[in-house]
Amino acid sequence: MTFPPLLQPGDTVAVVALSGPCDPNRLASGVRVLESMGLRCRVTDSCRAREGFLAGPDALRLRDLHESFSSPEIRGVICARGGYGAQRLLPYIDYALIKNNPKVFAGYSDVTALHIVFNQLCKLVTFHAPMPASDFGGGDIHPETLRSFRETLFAGKTREILPTAYPYTVFVPGRAAGILTGGNLSLVASSLGTPYEIDTRRRILFLEETNEEPYKIDRMLLQLKYAGKLAAAAGIVLGDFSPQTVETLAQSVNDILLPLNVPTVVNLPCGHTSPTLTLTLGTEIVIG
Repeated sequence: MTFPPLLQPGDTVAVVALSGPCDPNRLASGVRVLESMGLRCRVTDSCRAREGFLAGPDALRLRDLHESFSSPEIRGVICARGGYGAQRLLPYIDYALIKNNPKVFAGYSDVTALHIVFNQLCKLVTFHAPMPASDFGGGDIHPETLRSFRETLFAGKTREILPTAYPYTVFVPGRAAGILTGGNLSLVASSLGTPYEIDTRRRILFLEETNEEPYKIDRMLLQLKYAGKLAAAAGIVLGDFSPQTVETLAQSVNDILLPLNVPTVVNLPCGHTSPTLTLTLGTEIVIG
């Protein structure tokens, strides 16, 4: 795995919209937060585009991704928001370009599709991190969200974020070590059966979700179980599932995860929540 050069104040980052369209006011507010950290922001055309439920045509979003990684002036690529659309780009991405130009790549939610392929096909460490047009665009940002973002993405701070450093609940006891992978449950499940399928073997699988009914979460967890992805993992970490809670999901968690006897922790404050942690995907962590 290649750990990209971390950011420093004064660096230029590209803000890209690779999924859904951005609210211009939230985007502007989020960009100001990045600038307050000392970053120079190059807001790409996709952030201002809209084509139905997408931030502009696939070709535009793909161009912004490729140009951001190829430009020597850009030190990091920050996804503006999630939504839907990143999966549409997967067959057309120049993975050699990404691999040969390692940079900080940050985002979450729909961006999970890109984290998986960048980790697996490009061997690039990426960052499950809050985004300017969503988490940073609302004006009321939890200080722990900002602290975790800074300490993870900036040079001179913590290079690896271990879930053991944060409060969580042990669900299945045991100690496990492995490369951290995963992200949004819907995106992880929808990767199955495709050339971009997640590999969980001997890895720590992180999952989070938002605004899904308990039966849908149950169905997606079953899909991962039937595909062998849960049993293959060295450990499992469940983040935030708002508005659902572990108690709400107790039937699924007890019936699907408990019999696997895979070390599992729950309630990690990460995902579509506040505060939310920034996680380093593609590096080895330890749970338990």
